[in-house]
Amino acid sequence: MIAITGANGQLGQLVVKSLTSKINASEIVALVRNKAQAAELDALGVTIREADYDDAASYVKALEGVEKVLLISSNAIGRRTAQHKNVIDAAKSVGVKQLVYTSLLKADTSPMLLSEEHKETEKLLAESGLATTILRNGWYIENYTDNLAASLEYGVLTGAANEGVISAATRQDYAEAAANVLTQTGHENKTYELAGDVGFTLEQLAEQASAVTGKPLAPRFIGQSDFASFLTQVGLPEGFAAMLADSEYRITQGWLEDNSKTLSKLLGRPTTALATVLKARFN
Repeated sequence: MIAITGANGQLGQLVVKSLTSKINASEIVALVRNKAQAAELDALGVTIREADYDDAASYVKALEGVEKVLLISSNAIGRRTAQHKNVIDAAKSVGVKQLVYTSLLKADTSPMLLSEEHKETEKLLAESGLATTILRNGWYIENYTDNLAASLEYGVLTGAANEGVISAATRQDYAEAAANVLTQTGHENKTYELAGDVGFTLEQLAEQASAVTGKPLAPRFIGQSDFASFLTQVGLPEGFAAMLADSEYRITQGWLEDNSKTLSKLLGRPTTALATVLKARFN
């Protein structure tokens, strides 16, 4: 059996759906905090089990009979290492054969603040004795396209990435790649740097969005601290805003650019283009 943590999240649901096209639904375990909120997953015919990242015992029970686990990184920034350790320890205790983890692009060397808990988790995995696969996912295209409506309304795309290249891919791309790794052999004890085939700058994003929507959109580049302030003004918590502003600044240094096309190799197809996402979102 294959278990997916955080299965009710945006990435988790896509992974579960991708898996159902490859293996029987009875072989899939969707791990969620609350079964009552898993109606969409339940409709797929998969097994639903409750487990909480903060509750180690819940994972020991939930992983019974499971051979492979996809540990989707928690979104509880600041608590993630401890939460991930709970899952890793539970997987060891019940005899899981392979643990796949969604990390961050270039996590082992990246100076991004967001990379720290991924570094720590990767170290825990290396010390666990488990067969592991590290999926170092780059940025989601949706990080930008889902929030473009407001920018288009005002005609300004504010950011701190300047001319830095963002090798982003869609959640669906990353989800399909994870499903492939989970259902194939030969991926044990490997680390994959995953990103979109063709990167884009914020200026190129603005140009393509304007072309698709017919609305003018101009990039406005500001400094890291000003961008953090901007993010708090639009409603993000101060700490999270600081982390995102740091990530935008690191884009200028190339930390979210990758030309290996490893993701498309795992997919067996090109990654989804930015223009395709924009047309689906706005047409």
